[in-house]
Amino acid sequence: MFYAIPKGDVNPLAHELVDRFGSLSGAMDALPEELTKVSGVGEYTATLLKLIPAMMGRYLEQRTEPGSIIHTAAEAGHELAPYFYGARNEMAYVLCLDAKEKRLGVRKISEGNNTNSDVTIRRVAEECMALRASFCYLAHNHVSGIALPSPQDMSTTNVVRAALSPLGVELVDHLVFVDGDLVSVRDTVRSGKGGYQLIRSVQW
Repeated sequence: MFYAIPKGDVNPLAHELVDRFGSLSGAMDALPEELTKVSGVGEYTATLLKLIPAMMGRYLEQRTEPGSIIHTAAEAGHELAPYFYGARNEMAYVLCLDAKEKRLGVRKISEGNNTNSDVTIRRVAEECMALRASFCYLAHNHVSGIALPSPQDMSTTNVVRAALSPLGVELVDHLVFVDGDLVSVRDTVRSGKGGYQLIRSVQW
């Protein structure tokens, strides 16, 4: 913050921001108008705080070089995670692979609000066909902080798989991201009678 406020001690202000928004990430995720309500935070300081997560997201994205071989959900998650870095809205992406499971590219499918993001089946198909994909991973984030797939997520997975199959594209998995963590729809669990059991509503 010293770069935005070169004169004076910015340490008390930094502590005030963390206290006000609950954490460092909370301060960086806050809207500019929320930041400027804090005494001592002007336009330049708010802009600096918003630039840091945006730059880190782009940095992590560019570290992922094209041509990576993707064999597991964890590897796919590593490729996709930077696209959800600092996201305030739910978004959906598709990671496309060739017949040898080599990364062809990641394409944004949709962006909604902080509660949902609609996945357009036609858009998924178009992006897969444009990259000549043989395999793909669908991914979206939950801003709510709940990583377990919703019934709508399960339904979307089934519909996307069925739509891509006649095109010669296999949906390998559907990944749900929350705060840097990911859950595989293929491998996830859902609460049963006081415990957890494998979800069977998606047939792989």
